[in-house]
Amino acid sequence: MESKIAIIDMGTNTFHLLIAEADERGYHITYRERLAVKIGKGGINRGVITEEGIQRALLAMQSFRNTIDQQNIGKVYAFGTSALRNASNRDEVVQRIKAVTGIDSNIISGDLEAEYIYMGVKSAMDIDKEKSLIIDIGGGSIEFILGNNERISWKRSFEIGAQRLLEQFQKNDPITKEEIEHLDRYFEKELQPLLNELKIHQPHVLIGSSGTFDTLSDIFCIQHDIHKSPEEIETPLTLQGFYDIYDELLHKNREQRMQIPGMIEMRVDMIVVACCLIRYLLSVHTFNRIRVSTYALKEGVLATLINEVMASKSITV
Repeated sequence: MESKIAIIDMGTNTFHLLIAEADERGYHITYRERLAVKIGKGGINRGVITEEGIQRALLAMQSFRNTIDQQNIGKVYAFGTSALRNASNRDEVVQRIKAVTGIDSNIISGDLEAEYIYMGVKSAMDIDKEKSLIIDIGGGSIEFILGNNERISWKRSFEIGAQRLLEQFQKNDPITKEEIEHLDRYFEKELQPLLNELKIHQPHVLIGSSGTFDTLSDIFCIQHDIHKSPEEIETPLTLQGFYDIYDELLHKNREQRMQIPGMIEMRVDMIVVACCLIRYLLSVHTFNRIRVSTYALKEGVLATLINEVMASKSITV
């Protein structure tokens, strides 16, 4: 077992670095970093990573490489998701990252991405015996997982992430009523498999995984004077709190959204269309509660590694 490992999540909007150290239970997290890389910007709906996006990716990965070298990491696991998964030039991007940093990148399927997200959320919170709907809103894809603490009942990755939605539907800022109506029609068409499963499984809890949900929770806590520790892995957000923030976001442009306490620049552009998706789901199915997990794909990879270590097996990724 390696004494230290690094896990890199090369998302469409954000690159994450997680470093973990071995202990008697497997591994524990010692370092986190995230960078707004936006590799999907300008090319995601054409199925390409632009040269500007590649350059931002190389800078981020070189920065991560420097941190990894400083900490004497034994093994690096790097995962590419939607933007890379669907890019016609993904092999070139992977080769250039390897040439600059020496890091091998694994492009994973949407199905495996959903499984890792479930593992990450399950390691952050007690999902309970009743089924919940887990949502991870990425820049390129959105993963939906129906399950409980014991198993996944259904999972699917849809290539309708926030960067895609932003470039395709939101031409005005603030977003217009017509653009929201176009989004709703698009969701109704694209998410039919999910809507069918919601009718079958009838989950009453919506669990948001990281990203947009982290920022919504930050805004909610500030608005309600709730102290939120950086170490918390499940953070507060209520359904009414979401609706209040959603209503506020709809009527503000980018500059005004940046003035909302708790907003961060890496979320400010995509948060409106992401919230339109959440609001759509709340309108078509009755959820009694919303929960927020700060854990997602990278923590799911770590949980999988820990399970393998504890089972005295080797993992191949």
